[in-house]
Amino acid sequence: MISSPLPTLICVSIYVMFVYGGQKWMKSRPAFDLKNVMMIYNFCLVLLNAYICYEFVMTTLLNPGFSLICQPMDYTLDYTSVRFAKVCWLFYFSKLIELLDTVFFVLRKKNNQISFLHVYHHTTMPLLWWVGVRFVPGGEAYFSASINSFIHVLMYTYYLLSAMGPQMQKYLWWKKYMTTLQLFWMIMFHTSYAIYTDCGFPKAYMYALIAYTLSHILLFSNFYYQTYTKKARMKREQEREVQSNGHMSNGLQQKSVNKSSAVSNGFVKRRSRKD
Repeated sequence: MISSPLPTLICVSIYVMFVYGGQKWMKSRPAFDLKNVMMIYNFCLVLLNAYICYEFVMTTLLNPGFSLICQPMDYTLDYTSVRFAKVCWLFYFSKLIELLDTVFFVLRKKNNQISFLHVYHHTTMPLLWWVGVRFVPGGEAYFSASINSFIHVLMYTYYLLSAMGPQMQKYLWWKKYMTTLQLFWMIMFHTSYAIYTDCGFPKAYMYALIAYTLSHILLFSNFYYQTYTKKARMKREQEREVQSNGHMSNGLQQKSVNKSSAVSNGFVKRRSRKD
């Protein structure tokens, strides 16, 4: 898969064609019930990403000779370097597996989940990491990959619990904060500082990573605003409108009662004078 970009390009091309062609194909068909398949899939990806995160920790954080600030690329056949390269490949391959996320959305007719951000992220990650594994499977590559794998442990845990049914919704309050973690600010700062320290890791890759991270910050920020900030503001406005309409309705009702009471009292009084 790494000797040529062709297999990755073919996988991504098939993915894009299925995303847009599949939605048209499913338009006149009933949605597939994939609850059990989704639960198994999400559970497996929780385990896979947890293992990837563990391997990155073992080859970087717990490696005494590894610089967490800026680590140059090691192309030797040292045991730790080879282990590092293997987990980079596994991380790359997990990005191809995760293309199934969108396939399941299409088959379940969850088209509202297939946003530009979703397709952009799933399309570009395998391509970016093919470059990473082909040319720089080590060094500074650890930081973005370890954060991403950790975030995906949380994300697929959320998907797993969500697939279990509505009774699990009360345990999913932390989705908002999981999205906040995906803003990639830490990656942007760390990569910028690594460029500043100039430890020997290829700067071209780090500049490309900063540009790619910036695109995700903008897209995820817009997603966060549309999903949480804007909806919360609209909900508050609706609540104020309901309360305002309720006060107006109560006022009109009270006026109507007072008017009816006055008319009734006037009638009674006129009857009393006549009598």
